[in-house]
Amino acid sequence: MIGNIVKKEFKELFVLSTIIPIVVIAIVYGSVGNMIGNIGETMKEKPVIGIVDMDDGTFSDIAMSVLTDRAEIIYEGSDVEEGLEGVRKENGVALLVIPENFDQNIHDNNPGEIEIYWIMRGVGMMDSISSGTVEGLIQAVNQEISKTLIQQDSSSDPALVLAPTTRIETTFFKGKEIEGVSPGALGNMLMSQSIVIPIVVMMLIIMAGSSVISSMGLEKENKTLETLLTMPVRRSHIVIGKMVGSALVGMIMAAIYMIGFSRYMASFQSSGVNLADFGLALGIQDYLLVGISLFTALLAGLALCIVLGTFAKNYRSAQALIFPITALALISAFIVMFKDFDTIPIALRLLVFAIPFTHPMMAMRALMLDNYSLVIGGIAYTAVFTVVMVGIAVRIFNSDRLLTGTVTKRVGLRRLVWGLRR
Repeated sequence: MIGNIVKKEFKELFVLSTIIPIVVIAIVYGSVGNMIGNIGETMKEKPVIGIVDMDDGTFSDIAMSVLTDRAEIIYEGSDVEEGLEGVRKENGVALLVIPENFDQNIHDNNPGEIEIYWIMRGVGMMDSISSGTVEGLIQAVNQEISKTLIQQDSSSDPALVLAPTTRIETTFFKGKEIEGVSPGALGNMLMSQSIVIPIVVMMLIIMAGSSVISSMGLEKENKTLETLLTMPVRRSHIVIGKMVGSALVGMIMAAIYMIGFSRYMASFQSSGVNLADFGLALGIQDYLLVGISLFTALLAGLALCIVLGTFAKNYRSAQALIFPITALALISAFIVMFKDFDTIPIALRLLVFAIPFTHPMMAMRALMLDNYSLVIGGIAYTAVFTVVMVGIAVRIFNSDRLLTGTVTKRVGLRRLVWGLRR
């Protein structure tokens, strides 16, 4: 008897609708794992830099020796502008400039200045690896100079021996020149756009989407969907009503989640930082675009969930259909957090753009950098995606096969458009 029950439960649960989402999520986690696993290899690679040495002293020679030994030098000359152009062309990380008075300042018990011009291409977690490697080079230069000062048994200031150099940093990031800030510091300032917003959007899509699909499963199980379909109400109104109602609930849940999570993340960020000082502030129109992007992405996700929900036969089967939405939301969040949109391969960039949930995750960061085309294009795409999904849902609701959980009728593009008018 127990064996028959086990067999029955196994057959009901071990179906394609359950297996495929799990396989997709496993592939996603495996891909992210491979991405993270490559960090160690990336950190071992020599950073690509340029050097402008204007000094000819003992300590500048020590700095040059360390840098040429531990980095790949693609420019070594005396022209800063030429060096910057060479570093950009070779996808380098930074241009280091050792000024004329570098050696003399250290002999005078003053820290030697190293000017660093950073070429920053993204604010994802993995985009900061190369700049972190250059930071390690500077530390190595400091250590070698400190050793020399100790060996000389000079009367140098102990504070100078511990920190013989100081940095003057300028970061070039997507057309903006930001003085006095390193890529690491800039990444920390943009942490909320890199981590908080993707997590909030992901939770919003998962919460709202799961409520829609679960509701569809319960309505089928309780036979309330049959009653709803017999009422003199347009099927398109039913679809839109479900979407808007779920969207409002999802926005409320996301707002509550966002408040708690943002306070949690705020504890890891430095205080007193004003992004407006670096030309990264958002205006009212920017926040309006972010809101539109979020709302259209939510509607797109809910429309997709309604289409998936029509295949649910009961509440149990509806739970399995939640996994595709979860997988897509996870893919979007992980990619946005780990890599910048402009630094990922083209094939992966197309995949990211095709997932409607990704666009609000990237919106604030893109608007800070005046990349309006990406945001507006994303809004247009998610709007078209929503219309198509609503059209498919309406056609399914008009079908007699809705309550069976399967749809075999082929639907053309023209019929999708006509279905929205019904």
